Amino acid sequence: MAGHIQDRWFKTEPDPDGANRRVKTDRHGIGMRYRARYVGPDGTEKSKSFPDRQKRLAEKWLTHIEADMSRGQYIDPNAGKVTFRQYAEKWLSTQSTEATTRTSVEVQVRKHAIPYLGTRPLGSFQPSHIRDWLSELERAVPASSYRRVIFGSVSGILRAAVEDGHLRKNPCQARSVRPPARATGRVVPWSAERTFAVREALPRRFRAMVDVGGGCGLRQGEIFGLAVEAVHFDSGWLHVACQVKVADGHLVFGPPKRNKERDVPLPDRVAIALKQHMEEFPPVNVSLPWLHKDGPEVTKRLLFTRLDGTGAVRRTDFNVRAWKPALVTAGVIPKPSPGERHKPTREHGMHALRHFYASVLLDAGENIKALSHYLGHADPGFTLRVYTHLMPSSEGRTRRAVDGMYEGIGRTPDGPQTAPLA
Repeated sequence: MAGHIQDRWFKTEPDPDGANRRVKTDRHGIGMRYRARYVGPDGTEKSKSFPDRQKRLAEKWLTHIEADMSRGQYIDPNAGKVTFRQYAEKWLSTQSTEATTRTSVEVQVRKHAIPYLGTRPLGSFQPSHIRDWLSELERAVPASSYRRVIFGSVSGILRAAVEDGHLRKNPCQARSVRPPARATGRVVPWSAERTFAVREALPRRFRAMVDVGGGCGLRQGEIFGLAVEAVHFDSGWLHVACQVKVADGHLVFGPPKRNKERDVPLPDRVAIALKQHMEEFPPVNVSLPWLHKDGPEVTKRLLFTRLDGTGAVRRTDFNVRAWKPALVTAGVIPKPSPGERHKPTREHGMHALRHFYASVLLDAGENIKALSHYLGHADPGFTLRVYTHLMPSSEGRTRRAVDGMYEGIGRTPDGPQTAPLA
C-alpha cells in the first residue's frame, strides 16, 4: 500500500517494562481521526483526513492512489482543486492563435462558460455537469452552430487540463454528452440579379467590393485589405496576401486566414470595374500595425477606404452603415422599425458573395481543387462538403455533352426513325 494511515487520537509509547502501549493524544475525540499519508511523484507528501470509524475507507483511498500511480493515471489532489475559471484564464493567456481567433474564443469562454462552470474544481467534473451546462447554453444561444463552437472551446480547455494533470478524463468526450448538432442548412447562393441589386444599393465608393467578392471570391477582410500592388492587370491575376481585421479592438493588417496566400484569376469585367473605381476613388496610403496593436507599422495603398476617404474600413461600421441598408434597399432583408436595429442576417452577410462566386464557377464546370485554392480553403474536402450540392449532376453533364456533340456537327435529330434493314 502507498503511504500509511496515522491515527491522530492515539500514539504509541514505551511503558516502564519496555513494551509499547497505546495512549490517548491531546487530540483524542477532536476532529478527524485518521490521516492517510503518501509521497507523490513530485517527492512531496500528500494527505487526506477521515473521521472516526472510517479507517477502512482511508485504506481504500490509499489503495486507489497506489493503483493510479502504477497505471500512470495519478492526479494530484491539489491540482484537482483548481477551478475552471482559474485554469481557463491561464489557458486563454497562453493561446498562440491569431489575434482575431483569440478574441473570439475569449468572448465565448467568458460569456458562456465561466459564468456556469467557473467555480467548479476541475477534479470534480463529471459528464452530468457538462450536460447541465449544455441545457443552459441551449436556452442562451439559439444557434446550434454557435453552441457547437462554444462547446469545442470548452472541450479544448478541459482536454488541456487532462494533459496538465488536473483531471483524468475530458467530460466533454463522454458518450452520454452529445455535442450541439452541426448546421444542417445548405448554402443557398444569391442570384446574379440579387448580387447586382445589392451592388447598386451600396454607396459608390463601396460598389466595386461586390465585384471583388463575387468575381474573385475574396473574404470581407481581404477586400478591405486589397492593395494596389496586389492587383496585376497585365497578367490577369490578383494576389491575396493581406487583410484588415480587428485585434483587441484595434484595426490591424494581417495575412489571410490560416496564412494561406494565394493567386486568384482576375476576370476582365472585374478588372474594368476596379480601374473605374480607382479613377473615381484614388487609392490611399493607410498605415496599420501588423497582426496586433503593438506590431510593426505597415503601409498599404488600399483600394477601399472609409466613406470619408481616409483610413481602413472597419467591419462593424461597414456592416451597419452600408451593407445592411443596401440589403434593405435590394429587398433582401426587411427594413427595421424606427428605433430598432437590423435583424441578424448571417446568411446574407458579405460572405454571401463568396458563395455566389463558388456557384458561378461550379456551374461553369470548374473543379473543386481549383475552387478550393481560389477560396483559400484549408483543403478541397472542406470545399466539397460545403458546395457539393451546387455541382452539376452527372446526368446533367451527360445531356449537355451529347447535346454539344450534336450542335458541333450541325445535326438535329428528327426523332425515332425506322432502322434500315441490314
